[in-house]
Amino acid sequence: MSIILIVDDSPIVRRTLGFTLKKSGYTVLEAAHGADALDKLAKTAVDLVISDMTMPEVDGLTLLQRLRADKRYKNLPVVMHTASGQNQDRLRAEQEGADGFLTKPASSRELIAIASQFVNSSS
Repeated sequence: MSIILIVDDSPIVRRTLGFTLKKSGYTVLEAAHGADALDKLAKTAVDLVISDMTMPEVDGLTLLQRLRADKRYKNLPVVMHTASGQNQDRLRAEQEGADGFLTKPASSRELIAIASQFVNSSS
């Protein structure tokens, strides 16, 4: 069963994304910010990270930079999820090594489509 880590400072966003992914057969872990995500990643192997870009403590781009700099996570797929649909945000995420990009609010269809590009569900 594929494990997806959702990183977002909004509990509502984490719950909403998590509900959709669980319904589609994925196992979901949640983290409130980048530092929390790094702690979770140290304890559990995940197959995909979906991360907000703007968060307190450690933001999504910093998290992405740390993952790409660490040989354990260098090839871990990371999708950036942001309320800003600006091209500069997408470009910056791509430059830092993001594998995909979702603009909030992403539809259930968009979320499942991008998740399935990187991992298989159990359903």
